[in-house]
Amino acid sequence: MNGQVFAVAPAEPTPLPEIIAALRNIVVLEGLIEEEYSWIATHGTERVGSDGAMIFREGDPAFHLNIILRGEVQAHRRKSGPVSLFIGSTSPVTGKLPYSRMKTWGADGCSVGPVWVLDIHQDLFPAMLLAIPSMGQRCVALLLDRVRDFTRMDEQAEKLLALGKLAANLSHELNNPASAAQRSAVSLSIELRDSDEAKYRLGRLFRSDEEMGQYHAWVKAARAHLAASEGISPIPQSPLEASDHEAQLLRWLELHNIPAPWTIAPALAESWLPLNLLDQLADTVSLEVLPAAIATFASSLRTERMAATVVDSSERIFDLISAIRGYSYMDQAPIQDIDLPDSIENTLAMFRSRTEHVEIKLEFDPALPPVSAYGSELNQVWAALIENALDAMHDHGILRIVTRLTGQIAVVEVRDNGQGIDPEIQSRIFEPFFTTKAIGTGLGLGLDTVQRIVSKHSGSVAVESKPHSTCFQVSLPLNRLRPY
Repeated sequence: MNGQVFAVAPAEPTPLPEIIAALRNIVVLEGLIEEEYSWIATHGTERVGSDGAMIFREGDPAFHLNIILRGEVQAHRRKSGPVSLFIGSTSPVTGKLPYSRMKTWGADGCSVGPVWVLDIHQDLFPAMLLAIPSMGQRCVALLLDRVRDFTRMDEQAEKLLALGKLAANLSHELNNPASAAQRSAVSLSIELRDSDEAKYRLGRLFRSDEEMGQYHAWVKAARAHLAASEGISPIPQSPLEASDHEAQLLRWLELHNIPAPWTIAPALAESWLPLNLLDQLADTVSLEVLPAAIATFASSLRTERMAATVVDSSERIFDLISAIRGYSYMDQAPIQDIDLPDSIENTLAMFRSRTEHVEIKLEFDPALPPVSAYGSELNQVWAALIENALDAMHDHGILRIVTRLTGQIAVVEVRDNGQGIDPEIQSRIFEPFFTTKAIGTGLGLGLDTVQRIVSKHSGSVAVESKPHSTCFQVSLPLNRLRPY
C-alpha cells in the first residue's frame, strides 16, 4: 500500500451547525435530540479525503468509531485465506463500536469519491453512552448486523473454495474421456477415408467371386472367434507379454512380405488375434491379395476400436454428469427420500481424481431404507467429511465408508487411516473458523457446516480419532419431516 493517501483533518474546521445537519442525514442516528447531535458534533474529530483516500488500513489498531457524513467507503479484505473477499460499502456508522472487542481493522477502507468522516475515540465511549442513552441499543444492533454480514461472507468464501475444488476435480475427470473421444474421433475420420480406398483396391485384386466369398467367410469366422473369446481370451498379463505377442505378429507379417508391417501388427495385437487365424487367411487367398486383405482387416479393427473408445468416453462423461445431477439433486424437491449409498457414491465420484492411490472400502447395509432429507445439503456433509479424510491421508491410504441401521436411526461412518486429530483440539474441531489446515487452504467452516446441516436434520455428528484411525459418525433419523 505504498503511496496510499490517507484522509486527514480539513484545513479549516467545519462550523458546528453544518456537522449537525450532516448527522441528521445518518439513518442510524435518526431520532436523536438536538443536544445529542451537538454532543457528537462537538466531541468528534473531522477527516476529509479525495477519491481513493484510505480511511482505515487492515491490521492497524482500531481506536475510533467512524461516522461517514458524506461520501462512501468501500472495504476490501486482503488476508482472507484462499479467497480475496470484496466486502462492499461500509455502514455510515462503522469502525470500533461500544461493547465491541475489535482490536484491529479487518479490511482496507478506501473512499469512493470525496469523503467526510467524523471520528469518536474509544475513550469517549462511556461519556457518549451517558450523554446519548439510545446509542447503546443502536450500537448493539450494528454489531449484530456486522456479525451476520461477516459470517455470511465467510460462509460464501468457504462455499466458493469448495466449489473451486469440486470444479478442479470434475475438470480433471472430464478431461480424460473428452480428450480420448476427441483423439479417437479425429483418427476415426482419417481411418474411414483410408479404409474406403483400401477396400476398393482389395475388391479389384480378387481373381474370382469364389475367392472373395472365401475371404468374407474368413472375416466372419475371425470376428466370431474374437467375439466369442472376448473376456476369456489369453489377455496379456504384463506389458512384456503384450510386446512379445506383437513381436510374433510382426515376424509373421514380415515372413509373408506384408508392406509396412509395423502399422498392422499393433491393431492385430490389441485384439489378441491368434497366429493360426492368419495362417488360415494365407491359405484362403492368393499371395497377391494377402497384403491388402490383412491391411483391410487390421484397418477395420482399428476403426471399431476407435468407435468403441468414443462410445466408452461418452458413457464416462454421461456417468459423470449423472453423478453431478445426483450430487446436486437438480430439478428435484428440497426434501426427498434419499438413498444414502447412492448419495455417497455420487459424492465420491466428485473426488475420483484424488482417489487414484486411495483404497476405498464401501460397506453399505442392504436393509437401510431411504432417509427423508434435503438431498443437496446432505451431500455437502459427505463432501466435507470425504475431503477432510483425503487431506488427512494426503490422498494415499484407506478410506472406509459404512452405513448401517440402528433402530430408526441411519448411521454413516467415514473412516480414514491418516495421522489422526490431536486430542487437545478434538473438542474444538466443530467450532466455526477453527482449522488445522495450512493458511490459505481452508476457512474452518467445513465441519461447522456439517454440524449445522446434520442438526437441521435432527441428527448428530461425533468423532473418534487416534493415530491412523479417525472416524466421523453421522446419525440421522429415518423420518424427519418437522418444520425447519
